[in-house]
Amino acid sequence: MNRYIKLVNFEMNRIAKLYVVLLAVTFVSQVVGVIYFSKHFLKQVNEAMTGNPQNRQEVIESMSPLSFDQVTETLLFVGPILISITAVAFYIFIIWYRDWLGKNTFVYRLLMLPTARINVFFAKLTTILLMTFGLVAFQLMLLPFEMKIMQWIVPKDLRIDASINAVLDRFVELRIIFPESFIEFILHYGLGTIIVAIVFTFILFERSFRWKGIIFGFVYGFIAFMLLFSPVLLNELVLNSYLYPSEIVLLEVVAGIIVMACTVWMSHYLLTKKIRV
Repeated sequence: MNRYIKLVNFEMNRIAKLYVVLLAVTFVSQVVGVIYFSKHFLKQVNEAMTGNPQNRQEVIESMSPLSFDQVTETLLFVGPILISITAVAFYIFIIWYRDWLGKNTFVYRLLMLPTARINVFFAKLTTILLMTFGLVAFQLMLLPFEMKIMQWIVPKDLRIDASINAVLDRFVELRIIFPESFIEFILHYGLGTIIVAIVFTFILFERSFRWKGIIFGFVYGFIAFMLLFSPVLLNELVLNSYLYPSEIVLLEVVAGIIVMACTVWMSHYLLTKKIRV
């Protein structure tokens, strides 16, 4: 366990600079977006009132009040989220390939450490999860601050105040990142963890067998995804929607556990038996 924690700490230190950049870009872009959009809205209100400052109430009634969910639809707000998702997706591959393709083929030194090789797999998987949860937590903490900024700029009679949950409900993409219930959290991030593990296994197939490994990896990935989504496919194609949603969720959890166990076992086999140092 101690060596596993050291490996996780080592991997986190390697992404520290990238991580800080992603957090900084998210903070600056979204805060600037909130300020710009709020001031732009006020500018539109002032232009509508030009020449007749007494018609403020008429302008308010004719224009839709500003709500924070309108801000979340702008590119300055959504852009950093998409950049972060893309960065994490690319890093799933980089976290392995840079060890092989670096100047000193660092992966061989990594795999010769006095610890089970599967700990390297778990450390890299944990790093991806921590990176993802950290970005999600930062965004969740940023939302109340951004809503407060809008409230400071836009007068109360020109805006609609909403709770964070209300904003997330209107923005489907954010609701995927911030699940509403614990079950949804398990399903969303459990599925994401399994997909990352399958991608890791694909990479290990490719590193073990090169071109043949790509074919093996695709075949394994196809079988894994078919097994993973077999409860849904079985219910829709064979049972004609016979199962209740709760039963499908339970079967999906069981299928996910089986796929994850098989993926870890396969990765362990490739690391110990096929990758030579």
